Parts: sequence; structure tokens; C-alpha cells
Amino acid sequence: MEKDVPYLLVIPAIDLKGGRCVRLRQGVMSEETVFSTHPEEIAIKWAESGAERLHVVDLDGAVEGRPTNSQVISRIVEAASIPVQLGGGIRDMRTAEGYLKSGVSQIILGTVGYKDPEFVEKACREFPSQVILGIDARKGRIAVEGWTEETDLEPEELAKRFEAAGISAIIYTDISRDGMGTGPNVEATGRMARAVKVPVIASGGIAGVSDVARLLPLARDGVIGMITGRALYDGSLDLSEAIKIAKKESGSVVFS
Repeated sequence: MEKDVPYLLVIPAIDLKGGRCVRLRQGVMSEETVFSTHPEEIAIKWAESGAERLHVVDLDGAVEGRPTNSQVISRIVEAASIPVQLGGGIRDMRTAEGYLKSGVSQIILGTVGYKDPEFVEKACREFPSQVILGIDARKGRIAVEGWTEETDLEPEELAKRFEAAGISAIIYTDISRDGMGTGPNVEATGRMARAVKVPVIASGGIAGVSDVARLLPLARDGVIGMITGRALYDGSLDLSEAIKIAKKESGSVVFS
């Protein structure tokens, strides 16, 4: 469903590992902090705090290449009153279709964008406006398989490959900043947004309201939102306050 919003979306992240809501540091699976054993309750909390969309990742699925937290994801979708975008372990059409039929609003394809571009193109044809491309980078190079495998491909190069395929957005994550609270990579995110006509969502490093404010000027380049996780869970960022600040940004952006 197409949605026209006059501000950048602040999108809370719910990362799943072993059925629990966790946060990692720089994507290292062993560097986890558990924040809840009932992720669906977290989904309700963020929705009640004003979130208009949730970002859910099956971390185990991303590493294993197959869904592993499907039951928890179903509970989140059922409990949340807002759209859910989901990534992690979606490597075939059956999995993609199953999630979308279960109520997930959009699927996020990451590793397959690098390893199986034809699948991404087919998914875009089969599920118009429901496919997001996840681009995760470390030191300016794409990382895949749950961030465990690095490549020599530059993020902008991969993004341009799918610009005309029909992806609804690109989530750009700077892995080195994810879960670290060191601030978002504004320069790299802006560079990505300027390189393609596809809307971009920033991810990684947001530590407080000042970081939210730093990303707002990127709306003119095509950034339509930002994903934040650890800062919300450790209390350094108040979601309601972040949304209030984001709504001060003028201009209209479209998220399909």
C-alpha cells in the first residue's frame, strides 16, 4: 500500500535470535544482548509509542539461509497494528510468498541480491512494491550471509543493478556502526541515495536525537527513513521524541 508521509520515518528494529529480541554489535552473533524473550510485546510497545512501521530481522535465518524464527514472526505480525518489513533467510519464492501471505508487508532481500540477482528480479515481478533490497557494507564493500562473508563489490554498484527491477526501497547499513552507538554514516548514506532513484532507508549507528537530526537533511537526496535499535533498547533514544523531531522535516516522501 502506498503511503505518503511528510517526514522521515523512524523505524524501530526487532532482531530475533533463538526466538528472543536481541541486539548485536557489528553483526557478530556471539556479541548479543537479550532485551526480551517476548518480541511480540516489544512490537506492541513500539507501535504504542508512535512507530508507523517495524523492521524485523531473523538473524538465525540470515546466517543459516532459511527461516528459523517463523513462529515468533507470526506473533509479531499478529500483535503489531502497523506494517512489518522482514529480512533474514529469504532465499526462495516459497519463503517469500509464505511470509507475505502471513501478513508481512514487505520482504527484505540481502544476500540473494549478490548471489542470485535473478531471484530478486523475479520477486519484484511477482510481488510489486513488496520487495526491499538490503545492502550491508563494511569498509565500503558489500557483506553477505548475515555479515559473515565479505565481497569486493561496492554498495552503489549493487544498488544500480536493481534500480530498474522494481524494488520499493534500499536499506543501507554500515555494519561497523551497527549496535555501536557511534553515529550513522551520513556521508555514505547520502552517497547511496544520490547514486540511485530508489528511496533509501538509513541504518546503523543512531545513538540519540542528535543523530536523528543529522539524517533529516538527507531527505532531499532521497532518504525516506531511518532504522534504530540498540539506542531504543538501552534508553539513549526515546522513540516518541525521535518521531517528533523527524516530523519537523518539511517536504513529502513516498514509501510504497
